[in-house]
Amino acid sequence: MDRITVSGVTLEIERGDIAAQDDIQAVVNAANAQLKTGGGVAGAIHRAAGPGLTEETRPLAPISPGEAVITGGHNLPNEYVIHCLGPVYGRDKPEDELLANCYKNALKRAEEEDVESIAFPAISTGAFGYPTEAAARVALSTIQEEAEHLESVNTIRFVLFGEDDYNIHQKVMEEIFE
Repeated sequence: MDRITVSGVTLEIERGDIAAQDDIQAVVNAANAQLKTGGGVAGAIHRAAGPGLTEETRPLAPISPGEAVITGGHNLPNEYVIHCLGPVYGRDKPEDELLANCYKNALKRAEEEDVESIAFPAISTGAFGYPTEAAARVALSTIQEEAEHLESVNTIRFVLFGEDDYNIHQKVMEEIFE
């Protein structure tokens, strides 16, 4: 299963590059607290967006775990970038609540701008060490809870770079939505 409709919202899971989602209005950056270029998702988004993104994020930093802010997409094919700071696993407590807040707050920012489609990476699973399956459960359960409250967002896509991450998200989606 890599696509399902929940409360009128299409939920998709695919392998790919989060910075190359040309049919999506907003992409989510797995940001660092200072909203600067980093490794992984943050590096890919900042490189593709160009220096204007860093300039726009500078006055918005720092952000706290679970918080989300929105900027323009700059040189990305997307109108918006929503920057979320996920929890560092084992340090930021309670991890599951903070991670869920990332997804809730990103969707809240999207709704405020009447965004219809949004793409998420697997927030906190890279350098922040959150186990992928546990993170996928939090993410997909949160989407399940939030879907019925969404008014403008009608497409939510998880874009996963690696095959293992993709397979884990697919498995968890089947378990949650069967």
